[in-house]
Amino acid sequence: MIYIGVTGWGDHDSLYRSCIASRDKLKDYAGHFPIVEVDASFYAVQPKRNVEKWVKDVPDSFQFIVKAYQGMTGHLRGDIPFESREEMFTAFIESLEPYIKSGKLAVVLFQFPPWFDCRKENVEYLRWCKQQMGNIPCALEFRHQSWFLPQFREKTVAFMRDEKWIHSICDEPQAGSGSIPTVLEVTDSKKVMVRFHGRNVHGWEGRGQQNWREVRYLYRYNREELSEWSQHLNSLARESKNVYVLFNNNSGDDAADNAKEMMGILDIEYENLAPRQLDLF
Repeated sequence: MIYIGVTGWGDHDSLYRSCIASRDKLKDYAGHFPIVEVDASFYAVQPKRNVEKWVKDVPDSFQFIVKAYQGMTGHLRGDIPFESREEMFTAFIESLEPYIKSGKLAVVLFQFPPWFDCRKENVEYLRWCKQQMGNIPCALEFRHQSWFLPQFREKTVAFMRDEKWIHSICDEPQAGSGSIPTVLEVTDSKKVMVRFHGRNVHGWEGRGQQNWREVRYLYRYNREELSEWSQHLNSLARESKNVYVLFNNNSGDDAADNAKEMMGILDIEYENLAPRQLDLF
């Protein structure tokens, strides 16, 4: 089954009624898509009361992809706000309980930064992370090209299979060492992820610019690009039971529209979505 959604639920104006409050956006979102990526968990380990509300706001069949806290993936500058790495992982895992108990956790996404390159100590850290997470399904996404250089590509994929990491496949700008190629390899027969980051090379490389974060994901996929990818998604669905597809090209409000267009190309209509709410006028 191919599940399509977007990253976050707050920035997709085309989905929502004009009068909707921010606290109710997830309820509306769940009328359009069956999955969502939780980005708030990257910036802070979320209190259970937040997660409990989100779980209640969506139908029973809805699934969450939860992004690992930035201290767990090396994005955080400075010291972590915990006594130890073990305590940090314990706190994060405890925050997942409402998702797990409700059966609404699809996967935890570990997205590592561009400076996390292919070397022995980083491979060992990946093993340690997986041990800490236990049986919780975890997806792995790299941002440094070295993991998929010709001499390492097969070893990287084999490592993910051996360590039971779900592969997070990327479509992103090809901008040197700080980006990875699209590697259409499934490492788990039950789950695989695909994340669309856009193809804005200039924005991707523009770190240091004042509006860098605003333009990094500024890209709208055209029909031809989506049609080509629809073939890849169907192929992945033959290798893995569940394909989770997330559009992250949010800078220009293109993610939701591209996600809807991909659903049309694949002729997908999801059942058991939340009821759609309409504006009064």
